Amino acid sequence: MVLTKKEILKLINEKGVGFSPVLDQFQLQPHAVDLRLGYNFRLPKSWKLEKEGRKVLTIDPLESPEDNFEEIVLTPGQYFELRPKEFIIAVTMEEIHLNTENLMAVLYPRSSINRRGLSLDLSGIIDVGYKGKLVMPLMNNTNDQIIRIYPGERICQIVFEQLASNINPTEAKLHGVAQAKYHKNDSVASRKDNNEEIEMIKNGKVSELKKLYPVIT
Repeated sequence: MVLTKKEILKLINEKGVGFSPVLDQFQLQPHAVDLRLGYNFRLPKSWKLEKEGRKVLTIDPLESPEDNFEEIVLTPGQYFELRPKEFIIAVTMEEIHLNTENLMAVLYPRSSINRRGLSLDLSGIIDVGYKGKLVMPLMNNTNDQIIRIYPGERICQIVFEQLASNINPTEAKLHGVAQAKYHKNDSVASRKDNNEEIEMIKNGKVSELKKLYPVIT
């Protein structure tokens, strides 16, 4: 069940959902909440200097080391310009607290953002019990336009969905066989999956992985 403005306000008043900083009237929609763009951005690096010389970075999605990104932190009043086809990682201004055991949310782009030529892809599920800011992949999808964005503008929206049954805090933090990667995580950077899973994938042992970790019903 998708929650409407009435249920969202009730949850906020009862501390079932929290936002920091608190919401303003512009952000509350009939069945969603708009979130504002924060001040932290991460830009992918294309090269690094090592003892052998200048080395072009190869991005391995199974590794995602921190030094593949450069962080930029703006101050109030500054803006950020995206070059054509440039990809960055951004973060919301608000930190969200889901304090209800039968509530999750889904992050969507605002349609007005997409119409500006920005691609803010569906960024995924906000898990039961999540506490922290939300991370968003953002790209200038145009061929020749520079697009300016401002910290504080409404960039995305979240839709709250009620679950059929409760999930306790221990269950909420267990994703597959590992702890949730982004719970209470304010970093804008990507984080790796489970090390054993990564190594088995790299070595082409997906069949063995499935045998080692069968779903027990």
